[in-house]
Amino acid sequence: MKAVSVVSTGTVRIRPEHPYGSRKPMYWWLLTSRQWTPPRPINVYVIEHTRGLVLFDTGQNRASVTDERYFPGGLTGYLYDRLARFDIGEQDTLTAQLATLGYAPSDVDTAILSHLHQDHIGGLPELTGTELLVSAAEWAELSRPGPEQRGFLRGHIQLPGLKWHQISPEPTRDPALAPFTESLDVMGDGSLVLLPTPGHTAGSMSLLVRRTGRPPLLLTGDLTYGADILQRGQLPGVGRRRQLSQSTRQVLALEDQQPGLVVLPAHDPTAAQRLLDS
Repeated sequence: MKAVSVVSTGTVRIRPEHPYGSRKPMYWWLLTSRQWTPPRPINVYVIEHTRGLVLFDTGQNRASVTDERYFPGGLTGYLYDRLARFDIGEQDTLTAQLATLGYAPSDVDTAILSHLHQDHIGGLPELTGTELLVSAAEWAELSRPGPEQRGFLRGHIQLPGLKWHQISPEPTRDPALAPFTESLDVMGDGSLVLLPTPGHTAGSMSLLVRRTGRPPLLLTGDLTYGADILQRGQLPGVGRRRQLSQSTRQVLALEDQQPGLVVLPAHDPTAAQRLLDS
């Protein structure tokens, strides 16, 4: 492992009920909320591994703020408009952000998608030569009825020329991963280990990054929207509550097995500094 960095493909404002949860049903608060959070980053984690350059998530596509045809029309489009407000400049594209680290999209060997929501798949058009890993459970969501209404924009995911690989966790008896009983060793050397953390979506995954002589990292996608929120056991307002609760408990228990574990969600405003400090 050479280095782990974070870049941001712009910012997003969401409803407070989204990161902090609500007793109201999701569609109720989505349609009635009048508040937005302060801007939160749309993080992409860049892993410089000895076996190649790896991304965890790919950010939001700038076309989502420049192309009026990017989102569906009708009621579905209205719900997307109620859900989030994006600010993505020319300097926020995945290509531009990778350039700040001295890389181009063609340098990316592997991109791992924590899940397939819009603000994680935005860089896909720039990654035509990259091996794309997604959980089989997540990919199956695209075939269920009404994927767009459930946050999966198939037209921006199933693009021609992309190299998709569906993966599934395998049984593990590694005591260092307890209480997780399934995992997937991405590189075969234990440095990058995918863990199933469903709840936000059915196939959501987190990535454990083990670094020699430095604290391990856990990239959690949208399981939580802040490390502090996770520590409180507070569940976000989007997803299946029972699965979110179980995955949250597992991650909190994993911290006992991985001393100094640094949890890095996709939209945590403190993530970049905490990664730097680690």
